[in-house]
Amino acid sequence: MTTEIKIHCVCAAAVVLLSSSTIACAQSTVTLYGLIDEGVTMVNNSGGKHQYLVNSGIMQGNRWGMKGSEELGGGMKAIFRIEGGYDASTGKLGQGGLGFGRQAYVGLESTYGTVTFGRMYDSVVDFLGPLEAGTQWATSIGTHPGDIDNFNNSFRVNNAVKYASPTIHGFTFDGLYSLGGVSGDLSRNQIWSVGGQYASGPLVLSAAYINVRNPNVSYFGNSTSGTPNTTTSNAVSAVYSGYGSAHTYQVAAAGGAYALGAATIGATYSNIKFYDLGSSYASAFSGRTATFNNVEANFKYQLTPALLLGLAYDYLCGTSVNGSSAAKYHQGMTGLDYFLSKRTDVYITAQYQHASGYGANPAGTGVVAVVAALPNVTASATQNQFAARVGIRHKF
Repeated sequence: MTTEIKIHCVCAAAVVLLSSSTIACAQSTVTLYGLIDEGVTMVNNSGGKHQYLVNSGIMQGNRWGMKGSEELGGGMKAIFRIEGGYDASTGKLGQGGLGFGRQAYVGLESTYGTVTFGRMYDSVVDFLGPLEAGTQWATSIGTHPGDIDNFNNSFRVNNAVKYASPTIHGFTFDGLYSLGGVSGDLSRNQIWSVGGQYASGPLVLSAAYINVRNPNVSYFGNSTSGTPNTTTSNAVSAVYSGYGSAHTYQVAAAGGAYALGAATIGATYSNIKFYDLGSSYASAFSGRTATFNNVEANFKYQLTPALLLGLAYDYLCGTSVNGSSAAKYHQGMTGLDYFLSKRTDVYITAQYQHASGYGANPAGTGVVAVVAALPNVTASATQNQFAARVGIRHKF
């Protein structure tokens, strides 16, 4: 439920000097809204130690924002949204301290679709994100290891132009292009993505693709200028921080869901590539491509109108380097979500991950044995990690 401030303008005519002119004031609507999520998380191995955390934005990212529209006539309207994230535990701004780090855009909407300009979500987030367990009930700790495919929206796109189609016989699609902003080099830091979805009755099918140049700067680093840094990765997850020197990051993904009464079954697949790894890394990686494949199967059941049960399993497999065993991550998730009202729910979730094999060392010194690293908590010191959380979420 959002709080709306509606501004209505009344058309008027005015005579100025000796000329007659009519000033048309279109109807406008501005909506203020937000979300706050807070709870307690227990991790059995956080860098080798047992840990309890009071942390926020785990079931769903904390946010506050403003969105609005103005009727322009002929079925066209101007739209905007500015939305910031924050940490309820400390009061800090989210997304690295950006004032409107979640979204900030303006555009035009008509029966032919919507065109927007600004900081926005890519097509993978739009069409595949809603199908994974992490965005539904498993929290960000239960998303794919490291959110390596960005299904859980860890990264946004700056300086972007986006077109989103209307729904046509159940089909929707969109496309996004981000200008790199580097003088004399049109390809540096550029990002583009496309995706689509078919939804009819109980069935949803989605597919999307994103291509990111110099991802350590433009995507993981959340910048649109500067030189790619090949020695430090802005992707902080231990799952793939060793591949921060890549020239190009790419995700191709597909998924679907089908509702059977109170039950919904779903599955997603993503292929993730880190192309042309930098020469600052060991010769085993220089110039090579690291590939990951991720598969998730999920299930949810509406036990009562207010109580939801969820179960999911995720498997991520990486690239074998110089004959070493490929990095593999097995992850299981379960959760219960109880809605006290339409705006407030309480939940409990649990996640377990087992890791094996070898991956790139973030220090650039070759391969290293991987450890379990559930998203949004400190990586384990061993191959196993368990986390559980109790929390409350309120939308306003």
